[in-house]
Amino acid sequence: MTLPRQRGLTEQAANTAIDTACRLLRLPSIRNEFSDIADRALKDQMTYRGFLAELLMAECDERSRRRSERRIKAAGFPRDKSLRTFDFAANPNIDAATIHTLASCEWIKKSQPLCLIGDSGTGKSHMLIALGTEAAMAGYRVKYVLATKLVNELVEAADEKQLSKTIARYGRVDLLCIDELGYMELDRRGAELLFQVLTEREEKNSVAIASNESFGGWTKTFTDPRLCAAIVDRLTFNGTIIETGTDSYRLASTRARAEEAAKAG
Repeated sequence: MTLPRQRGLTEQAANTAIDTACRLLRLPSIRNEFSDIADRALKDQMTYRGFLAELLMAECDERSRRRSERRIKAAGFPRDKSLRTFDFAANPNIDAATIHTLASCEWIKKSQPLCLIGDSGTGKSHMLIALGTEAAMAGYRVKYVLATKLVNELVEAADEKQLSKTIARYGRVDLLCIDELGYMELDRRGAELLFQVLTEREEKNSVAIASNESFGGWTKTFTDPRLCAAIVDRLTFNGTIIETGTDSYRLASTRARAEEAAKAG
């Protein structure tokens, strides 16, 4: 389709031509925001170059936002969690400065691991998801998975002769977030398969884990002591370890709400 090019278009004809051109060129943000930006350009007496820059930046910003949304969706997070909504005052074990340094994603750029260790309700999963979300927004490919789900998937893949393909798929993402590691005992086969994934990613791509067990208690999950030691080594070498403590934030919040309700009653 060829658009008519002529001088002296009326405002209505110009708007129609712009709308048609944006559709053909697939520039939805410019099409949606052109009128407002044009009005602002007139009011602020922008140069032609300034006006064009505003239009193009609007399109670039929207495309970047959509890419971030796609990466966050592809990560498979079970719920939305952000650093903004985390109450650092409620858990002094988690240093805000350390977390915000991690949010810069430099550790992912360096392919370093991250371990979040602590009891249930202390903010491990919140931090894991929030930092994974930050990574996705920064342009990294992220995948979130429960430890048991990952192991079950690896076992099924091995049975179906698809193990190499599955390990390669988990090996490609820039950040693999493994949640609830340590909640269930893994048999030797499952532990060995998980070890293969960690070995595939070692010093090439980052792994972040959340566990309710200290490293000393991981022998309950990985019953082979030598394999357990090798897995701990893979997950801690050149990495960051954050201990979130033993006091449940969720339990404390529930108690606080109950006390407030009792006072109000």
